[in-house]
Amino acid sequence: MAHGEKSWEKRLAGGADDLAIDFVESLSYDRRLYKYDIVGSIAHAEMLAAQNLITRSEFGEIKKGLLEIADQIGTGRFTFDKRQEDIHMAVEAALIAKIGEPGKKLHTGRSRNDQVATDIRLWMRDQIEIIQTYISQLQLALVRKAEKHTEDILPVYTHLQRAQPATLASYLLSFTEMLARDWSRLKDCRKRLNVCPLGSGAAAGSTLPLDREMSAKLLGFEDITYNSIDAVSDRDFCAEFIFCCSLISAHLSRLAEDWILFASSEFAFIRIDDAYCTSSSMMPQKRNPDLLELIRGKTGSVYGALIGMLTILKAQPSSYNRDLQEDKLHVFSASDVIESCLRMARAIVEHTAFQTKKIADGLDEGFLDATAMAEYLVGRGVPFREAHGIVGSLVALCEKEGKKRLADLPIEQMRAACEKIENEVYSVLNPAGVCKNYKTLGAAGPENARAQIRYWKEKIKEQ
Repeated sequence: MAHGEKSWEKRLAGGADDLAIDFVESLSYDRRLYKYDIVGSIAHAEMLAAQNLITRSEFGEIKKGLLEIADQIGTGRFTFDKRQEDIHMAVEAALIAKIGEPGKKLHTGRSRNDQVATDIRLWMRDQIEIIQTYISQLQLALVRKAEKHTEDILPVYTHLQRAQPATLASYLLSFTEMLARDWSRLKDCRKRLNVCPLGSGAAAGSTLPLDREMSAKLLGFEDITYNSIDAVSDRDFCAEFIFCCSLISAHLSRLAEDWILFASSEFAFIRIDDAYCTSSSMMPQKRNPDLLELIRGKTGSVYGALIGMLTILKAQPSSYNRDLQEDKLHVFSASDVIESCLRMARAIVEHTAFQTKKIADGLDEGFLDATAMAEYLVGRGVPFREAHGIVGSLVALCEKEGKKRLADLPIEQMRAACEKIENEVYSVLNPAGVCKNYKTLGAAGPENARAQIRYWKEKIKEQ
């Protein structure tokens, strides 16, 4: 065949229009699969040789040629031709040009349909492990930051209103726990996608005696797919992968949202290192948390990839359709965004200082000890709903009299609201004391925080 000519063009009258060539090509983005395409092709060729569909000598030539092509691509010496449409045809055409007739036998018993389904699974297996590594690194950065703040207290918020006091360590570890679920979801996703579609052919398999189990074993898959129609056509594992990326992005966005607020003058809870801020083109005093804003903003790109992927799958007829070519755009995009955001989030966490004195100075605002006082009353036999009303009335009294703290009320006023209140109540009316008195597992006190730090240090090592 002439350079750039494809075997199926003998079925069609005339060559493809240049506009059509540009429209259908995926080589511009799927070339990043080249390593996996070549590894998959070598495994396929080895299986063909074992089944006497090609000779051992031909397999040797094919393998040598493919490895040389991989080296050429990896070192930037390979010339891509968009007329080959995709990485699969580009590699095969280069192989035929390099070794001649044996190269024409590589595609025996194989379609691009099962070939690309194999390639993307191989790529995704590795990419999941890369993302998991970045998750673990961010978790460790959060744990190390938490380790420095097991006694420092900050307000936690519900509805963006001050709610209860918590150790700063417990706050940081909340993101460690979110990320652990993200890591685990990726692990589950990898397990489900780790089955080999190679040998499924275009849709219904092959009449040739292919050894699918051998191909799967050579490529490190745990099993094979068991329905050829499904194997070449579904990309639910792509949607699942992007969904996992979407939840990671959601968690990173939540952290970013918090810290954007915390970095404001109104909060001033944190100071982000200058290396991870920008200034204003007009206002010279500004220190803008732009990188955190981009982490938050890029969430939309990941969500968009998920919707794009799900839309491709919706209403697609059975078996393979060219729509699936678009899956890689969304998969690659989501993966690239998550990888960069995880790396940036880790750097920001490592280079951000919590302004603990500023936080401590403001802990008397918002009646953070109100719930603890209600529970103090429960301990003295007052039903919780009644205790809730009593403390609510005392908070209202403080606001009426211009007092910032429940502890500023004299005991006489407290006892007027409930005779069961004794002087000892003042021991629970401070945020640090509240945190130390937390008794439930997982609560945001110092002892729990230290225990969680020990746990996560070991858990992250095992991931």
